[in-house]
Amino acid sequence: MTTEQTTSLLAGLAVMVLLAQVLGALARRFGQPPVIGEVLAGIALGPTFFHGALSDVLFPSTTRPLLSALAAVGVAVFMFIVGMEWDAALIRGSGAIAPSVAICSILLPFALGTLLGLHLAGAHGNGDRTPFVLFMGIAMSITAFPVLARILTDRGMSRTPLGVVALACASIDDVLAWSLLAGVVAISGSAGPDQWRILLAVPFLLAMLFLVRPLLRRAVERRGTLRLTPSLFASLLAGLLLSAATTEWLGLHYIFGAFLFGVVLPRSGAEQLRTDVHERLGQMSGTLLLPVFFLVAGLQVDLSDVDAAGIGDLGLIMLVAVGGKFLGAFVAARANRMPLRQSAALATLMNTRGLTELIVLSLGLQLGFLDAELYSLMVVMAVLTTAMTGPLLTWILDRRTGDGVTDPATDLSLTPESGRRRRRATGTTAS
Repeated sequence: MTTEQTTSLLAGLAVMVLLAQVLGALARRFGQPPVIGEVLAGIALGPTFFHGALSDVLFPSTTRPLLSALAAVGVAVFMFIVGMEWDAALIRGSGAIAPSVAICSILLPFALGTLLGLHLAGAHGNGDRTPFVLFMGIAMSITAFPVLARILTDRGMSRTPLGVVALACASIDDVLAWSLLAGVVAISGSAGPDQWRILLAVPFLLAMLFLVRPLLRRAVERRGTLRLTPSLFASLLAGLLLSAATTEWLGLHYIFGAFLFGVVLPRSGAEQLRTDVHERLGQMSGTLLLPVFFLVAGLQVDLSDVDAAGIGDLGLIMLVAVGGKFLGAFVAARANRMPLRQSAALATLMNTRGLTELIVLSLGLQLGFLDAELYSLMVVMAVLTTAMTGPLLTWILDRRTGDGVTDPATDLSLTPESGRRRRRATGTTAS
């Protein structure tokens, strides 16, 4: 690197980190997840405004490959943390309602998304219709578990039955969506002449689940409660990077390996370890690496030339994205005898997309599934569907206690019978 490249990179990163913090804090002030402000920071520095003049000054073309490399590390770390936080106990503790709601909130938007993909293939497809159509179905099916968890935590709902069911549904959605996406990447031929390597993905998955995971569990059992020492932290980082590198080499994508390594980490006996990893690695990732990803994603969003046809496409995208997720989750929740208001709240929560959707869209752009215009419109959809979750949730529940925690009479009655028992116990009346 030359002195000019180093100077541009470091100065540009400083601007991006500060801008992400300011806009993230501003988003929180308006009741939005910080990710909304951080994404807007990336878009603000992109070609949408001033035709890219600002981004050309801050991030000349010679430094952008370096930014992409940092962004890749940030996404890998984020996916590792998502996998580490994924807990099958959430699903088991939610009963039958979470699997049915999750499956319906995947299948309906996936089906509608594939139909939308057929409609858009002529204008935005890359010539290979099948991967494009399937990718559009997956992009419409995403629920962002981390952002949803943050919304529930901020509202004091994470330990309520509604919150637990929502988290369980999002957990199942994550696994199903990533599995579908891995399948689409595998059949797309993105690995080129080395496509045969994809056959090794199944042995790798089995080895991680039935060899690496038991070995890690035994190590935890032998040592008792683990603390994050420097050597252990280095070992975890190495495992994360090697797992990500393996799936990249197999022709999938590094995000799958990073996510899988987080999933195989032991839960029992390693609670403090996971907390320490989240604090140390999560802070660095959230403060520096993820803003770089938002920047790289924003530099590829160009809304300056969107015409009437583009606005029409955006309207269809929003209709399918919001309608498919909401109807799929709502109908399944009502079929499980969840009250009307809670069913609507759960369906609204399942529409949260956030950073997870941006990662999927960036993968689609990288692999050629999306062109630049459609990618830009899909990013707008990801921002809007995430931003609308909080206000809609407040409007649907519409009952708050003085300390800002959702009223138990509104939030804790997941079935008519449990709602009546709850009201009898607390002396409240039905709304």
